[in-house]
Amino acid sequence: MRKVSLPDGETVPALGQGTWRLGENRNRRAEEIAALREGVAQGLSLIDTAEMYGDGATESFLGEALNGLRDQVFLVSKVYPQNAGRARLTQACEHSLRRLATDRIDLYLLHWRGNIPLGETVLAMQALQTAGKIRHWGVSNLDTADMQELEKAGGTDAATNQILYNLTRRGPEFDLLPWMHERRMPMMAYSPVEQGRLAGKSALKTVAGRLGATPLQVALAWILRNPEAIAIPKAARLDHVRQNRQALDITLSPEDLAELDKAFPAPVRKAPLEML
Repeated sequence: MRKVSLPDGETVPALGQGTWRLGENRNRRAEEIAALREGVAQGLSLIDTAEMYGDGATESFLGEALNGLRDQVFLVSKVYPQNAGRARLTQACEHSLRRLATDRIDLYLLHWRGNIPLGETVLAMQALQTAGKIRHWGVSNLDTADMQELEKAGGTDAATNQILYNLTRRGPEFDLLPWMHERRMPMMAYSPVEQGRLAGKSALKTVAGRLGATPLQVALAWILRNPEAIAIPKAARLDHVRQNRQALDITLSPEDLAELDKAFPAPVRKAPLEML
């Protein structure tokens, strides 16, 4: 498994697993647990979730799914913006810890920006670190101006910014990713295959045909070619998680990349950060 360095030097898997909407259907629960556990066995041991997912139900699902595997997993969760202040962040974290059946969260993220001042969230996150409840903290869905404000508010130890990024959502390349690169802060890409919608794109089909891969594997490989990128696709089936793992073995040639750039052009001007 290729690794990506966090700003403090700790490394995490470049390819992890997302969990949005997992655990919501009891008829699929056993299959989803098997897929998650197979992903960990395959090295996809970074698991991303959030208190928002299923209003806590997905965290509870993970507590069950990862039973006996906790020490093999780098666990990421996200807090609602309304819970990210000094008074409520500790309580929100404690609730997530109970649902996840663990004593610590490896990376705790502000899910998106709300009305609570970023400086207050920074102090509350740092207090959770001091208490041993979380190991790292970071943010999600923050655009460049927000990141600049976060830095000025004392958030220089943020570990990552989790953002919507894939071949059809390349806006962050204009200024956000360069800003993060200067600070050696990796990007965590959610919806890296646009919730499966990239499968029908003709350019991806063409490149995939040359490589003996699937279009979605190529879309993942395109993100993973960046040594500072972490991708967190969701897989609810064993065959799907194995296909995601195989994307790490794909090397895109200059011809492949040029063809994808032509079909999915890089941004030429600033656009607001998209989010789902």
